[in-house]
Amino acid sequence: MKNVVHSRLADTGWEKLSLLEQMGNIGSEVSRALSARERGRETRAEAAAIRTLELFDLTLADPKNRARLREVARARECFADFAFGTNGYGSTADSWRTYFLAFATAARRDR
Repeated sequence: MKNVVHSRLADTGWEKLSLLEQMGNIGSEVSRALSARERGRETRAEAAAIRTLELFDLTLADPKNRARLREVARARECFADFAFGTNGYGSTADSWRTYFLAFATAARRDR
């Protein structure tokens, strides 16, 4: 993967995480993007959104996630549209926070 911001994760750690943990980490990056956007820090929001898409891509490339590719790919598509497109899906900051909170909660519960 070219220009990987999360190079350490891409090289060794990401595939060791469960899907719930991966999605929880994606949610953390989404939260950073949303918070930066709400504070008017567009450069930071864009950087966090790019990192979010990178984590989605790492998750999609993880062989153990084959059964969930459709959901992960759709979430990536919707987030990309929210962050960089026309928001044709009508996503909101609150809907993204709610979506990813479920993964973070489940990942914490499973530890």
